[in-house]
Amino acid sequence: MRQVIAALVINEPGVLASVAGMFAARGFNIDSLVVGRTQDPNLSRMTIVVNGDENTLDQVRKQLAKLVPVSQIHSFAGSDFIERDMILVSVKAGPSKRSEVIEVVDLFRAKIVDIAPESVVVQLAGTEDKIEAFLELMRPYGILEMARTGVIAMARGMQLTTHEETSNDSAKRVRSLDAPPAQALPPS
Repeated sequence: MRQVIAALVINEPGVLASVAGMFAARGFNIDSLVVGRTQDPNLSRMTIVVNGDENTLDQVRKQLAKLVPVSQIHSFAGSDFIERDMILVSVKAGPSKRSEVIEVVDLFRAKIVDIAPESVVVQLAGTEDKIEAFLELMRPYGILEMARTGVIAMARGMQLTTHEETSNDSAKRVRSLDAPPAQALPPS
C-alpha cells in the first residue's frame, strides 16, 4: 500500500539525517523524500512516500512523531489531496524525429526548456503515473538523462488536517522559536 505523509519539521541542521536514519534503522524503504521551505522560516515541510501494510505505515507515523525536530505529521490516507512530481528529461530528438517528440510533449502539456541539434530537454509536472506514461513514450527515442524532484502533496480545498500527530517536545520547541503552536499552523 502506497502512503504519502507530510511532516512539518523544525528547520535546523541534521533533521533530514535523523528522519532518514529513523527509516533506515527500522528497515522502512523510502520511495520519495522531498524537503522544502514553508511560509514559516522556522519550519520545513517533508513529503515522504512509503510502501507497506497498515501496521508498517502506522509505525512510520508514530516513530516520526517521536523525533524531536518533527512538529506535525499528516497522513493523506483517506483524504482528497493533490500530488505532483516534476521531471527534467533529455531526449534524443534529431531533425528527423523532433516533430514527433514535440507532438508527444504537447499532448502531455509538458514544456521544452532547451533545444540542441540532436536533443531536447523537457520539463513535465504531474502525478507519478503521468510522468511514467510520458517516459514510456520517450524511451523509443532515447532518454539521455533525467532528474526527478520526488512527490510533493497538499490537501485539496479547505480540508482541515483532522488526523494529525504532534510531538509535544517539538511543539514546545517550535513555540520557543517564536513560531505559532502546531495547532495554529495552516492545514498541510
